[in-house]
Amino acid sequence: MIRHTTIQIPRVLSFMMSSPLPRRRNALRGTVLMVLAATLLAGCASLPSSGPTTSEIRQAAAKPSEYPFKLVEVTNAASLPPPPGLAISNLTAPPPPQPTDLLGPGDIINITIYEAGVKLFGHSADAAATGTASAAALDPSSTAEHLPATRVDDNGYIRVPFIGRVRAAGRTASDLAGIIQSGLRGLSQDPQVIVSVGESITNSVILAGEIAKPGRLVLTTNRESLIDAIALAGGYRGDAKDAVVRVQRNGEIFEIRLSDLMDLPEEDLRIVPGDRITLVQRPQSFSVLGASGRAAEITFPRSRLSLAEAVALAGGANPNEGDAAGVFVFRFVPQRNGSQQPTVYRLNMKKPDAYLLSQRFMMRDRDVLFVANARANQFTKFVQLLSQLFIPVSIARTAVP
Repeated sequence: MIRHTTIQIPRVLSFMMSSPLPRRRNALRGTVLMVLAATLLAGCASLPSSGPTTSEIRQAAAKPSEYPFKLVEVTNAASLPPPPGLAISNLTAPPPPQPTDLLGPGDIINITIYEAGVKLFGHSADAAATGTASAAALDPSSTAEHLPATRVDDNGYIRVPFIGRVRAAGRTASDLAGIIQSGLRGLSQDPQVIVSVGESITNSVILAGEIAKPGRLVLTTNRESLIDAIALAGGYRGDAKDAVVRVQRNGEIFEIRLSDLMDLPEEDLRIVPGDRITLVQRPQSFSVLGASGRAAEITFPRSRLSLAEAVALAGGANPNEGDAAGVFVFRFVPQRNGSQQPTVYRLNMKKPDAYLLSQRFMMRDRDVLFVANARANQFTKFVQLLSQLFIPVSIARTAVP
């Protein structure tokens, strides 16, 4: 449109030069004409615009450029981009569920020893120490002795009185009880041992981030899923559509939106001891630019958003400036080789079927929704510019006697 406007400049200037201003005001006329001509030339060179037109975008896609992009005309269902797929777990497959009382470094265990007859830990041992009774004296009563809480050291061992150093890591609490009981035979008459886990480090996961109760969660069945763990920790503190769940396991990282897990329970995965689960607030959004009803960054109101809904949130095409035939979506499309292809999708919203297609066109996070300028809009702006320029000419003619 600027080219056509420039052609009319000589005619406009000729008209202005032929204006019947009095000759004694030639100096004033010359000054006014020079100012108006300079303003007109500057205005035609850079008319205000909110972005390219549809034809300019097509031309840019067809010719080589420093940043080439692919233009896709969305005219039927086959040309629609595939909807966003669900994240596929890349984590190591979990092993079969391990025993819930499996011990490891850092675990706190409680040991209880029951004795009858000759006792190492009960009243007979106290009497032997004071010399009031024989160490081998029989006591028909059965007593229980609770040893102080014991922590499994970093090498996986504990110390038990009269036995010494015992390997605990990699064994269950019941296995450790049998080993301690065997070690006490011959020292105590018919000892019975019970080992319980006071604080489990081995059989737990860590939850962090935007969760109601962050910290360590002990797995009571070792069959808990990711959703189970989040629920047991009080759930997400915000809106589920804005949350991303990150799972770290053996140096691997997997992320999935919480809303996808809740909508599709079959995509849930079993967690294993040692997993680190973090809930991150990461809302999805798209940007609106061009000749639309508004220019803004808009957060998805729900986990899935169609183009029709996005256009409605943006206010549609501005009736005074926008081109309904030029509704574009700018996007980086991931490729199989890990690269990203700059891609622009166009819908002609002047056609009725485009409104049906726009309901199947799913927006993605960080998309740019652009409404092109109408070509007639440039001519309208030029006419408005001329109107603003002729007002001072008319005033000057009226003011000069």
